[in-house]
Amino acid sequence: MRHAMIMAGGSGTRLWPVSRAERPKQLVPLIDGRSLLAVASDRLEGVVESDRRWICTGERFREQVRAAVPAIGDDRILGEPCGRDTLNAVGLTAAVLHRRDPDAIFAVLTADHLIEPQSVFADRLAAGFRLVEADPTRFVTFAITPTFAATGFGYVERGDAIAGHDGCFHATRFIEKPDLETAEAYLAAGTFGWNSGMFVFHAATVLDTIGRYEPATRAGLDRIADAWETPDRDATLAAIYPELKKISVDYGLMEPASRDDAVSIAVVPMDLSWIDVGSWPSLGETIEPDDRGNRAAPGTAHTDLDSRNLVVFSEDADHRICTIGCEDLVIVHTKDATLICRAEDAQKVKDMAGIVPESLR
Repeated sequence: MRHAMIMAGGSGTRLWPVSRAERPKQLVPLIDGRSLLAVASDRLEGVVESDRRWICTGERFREQVRAAVPAIGDDRILGEPCGRDTLNAVGLTAAVLHRRDPDAIFAVLTADHLIEPQSVFADRLAAGFRLVEADPTRFVTFAITPTFAATGFGYVERGDAIAGHDGCFHATRFIEKPDLETAEAYLAAGTFGWNSGMFVFHAATVLDTIGRYEPATRAGLDRIADAWETPDRDATLAAIYPELKKISVDYGLMEPASRDDAVSIAVVPMDLSWIDVGSWPSLGETIEPDDRGNRAAPGTAHTDLDSRNLVVFSEDADHRICTIGCEDLVIVHTKDATLICRAEDAQKVKDMAGIVPESLR
């Protein structure tokens, strides 16, 4: 049976001061008054039924998640007592699903991307499910067709086509963030895609491979799964989960799987618009610009004279932001903090989030 798990545990410090420790970016109404998490759940329409959608997030965000996505019941929110990176989020999901459904196949998705059109995404995701349904030993990853020589993304190279599965290929290698010259070569080759961080797995296969690569993690996940439907769930999770090895799914699962003859890795290219909403300039890409390239978020009161290429965001519709002759700036206003920086320095916002007073983090 098809399931989907949305990972929603990130902190989103590069979207400070809107994203805070107690209300991270995936729960903030950034996209036309809707949260990234709600958008990610709706993207599954036509592929995974709402009663088989799961969210893995910090336990302290449970109530906010329920409010953001009411269709996902409380029993399908996997609350982590603390963050232990993405391998454990995937492993916890696999362990819980396998106990309920030994034939469970699940997609791993993220809550910080905007992907359009939804119809193309749904078609390609369904192709990934069919690959694993045909061969449960497959790990499926999705590659975004690159539009420029990006140095901030990892890449995956596709090899031969997979017979009987149109538009699906064997994956030949994964590459971490390349330098510009290498990225330009990948773009010219036409066989490389941006590694999306989205996957489809058979739950039993994931657990088996974690058992081979990280046996202590598998043992801990089994103990958590044994207690999941009992009154001891919370105590067992709190005792075991923080002790699991902290490692990403890329390093803990996909990298060793690429050398494992017991596992095959397939790649499904996705030719669509994919925005990683990880900074204010990237959020700006989701906002329609005016004739001077200024992008004011919906609901933001902004008046300008002779400025260019601004990203302007306010949580207070009654607070007007006025600019004169500014260029290439990010301006963000909240009730207790205002951020102004050059767009080229937007990656440093996470550093600012670490040095402001504790009450503003």
